[in-house]
Amino acid sequence: MSRSRIREPSGRLAAVAWDIDGTLIDSEPLHHRALLAACKALGTDLSDLPDQAFRGIHMGDVWRQISPRLASEVSEATWLASINAHYVEARGSLIALPQAVATIRALQRLGILQACVSNSSRSVVDANIDALGIGDAMAFSLSLDDVARGKPDPEPYLAACMRLGLEPSQVVAVEDSRAGAISARAAGLHVVGYRPSGGGFDDVDLEIDQLADVLTLFHPAANGS
Repeated sequence: MSRSRIREPSGRLAAVAWDIDGTLIDSEPLHHRALLAACKALGTDLSDLPDQAFRGIHMGDVWRQISPRLASEVSEATWLASINAHYVEARGSLIALPQAVATIRALQRLGILQACVSNSSRSVVDANIDALGIGDAMAFSLSLDDVARGKPDPEPYLAACMRLGLEPSQVVAVEDSRAGAISARAAGLHVVGYRPSGGGFDDVDLEIDQLADVLTLFHPAANGS
């Protein structure tokens, strides 16, 4: 086990809200391939870009950087739809991150509520959940299409807590990105930062190197009972 304890939970924890990309699934290589394939289909060769040049960057920001290289008639909606289509078609190549599925199944056996809260589009979220085979373990998933403002705004996590019927302090958010951790912190959740594929967190309650360490938060001693 490798983890850094920062703050104890303020109350009884009852649910986990999982980020997906970079937390549960190694999706960045496919995101990059889908970007290159979509842009090529739209008439622009981006093969000069470094591998995973936009890792962890919001697609709106990617568009702002890429759009000057695209034909003027290509809209952001068309561009994004093409990327998502390539991603969904190739979802069979996605690989779960170590301990992701086993940890979700262990929480499921404990009766812990779980949901996915992502900054990706609905089609990508569904493709990721399908690739992981965890749909039956999730109460629901929230995508960027389901909120007015994505992470780092607190809206996605506040919406998740409302749907779970729990106070934010009762919900654990597991994030690999600084933007995601900021979102969860602003919403008042107990924030866990997953370091292997992210890091640089400003303010989290616990930093971990292994996803199975999430289970320790639901041990009776850690949950106030």
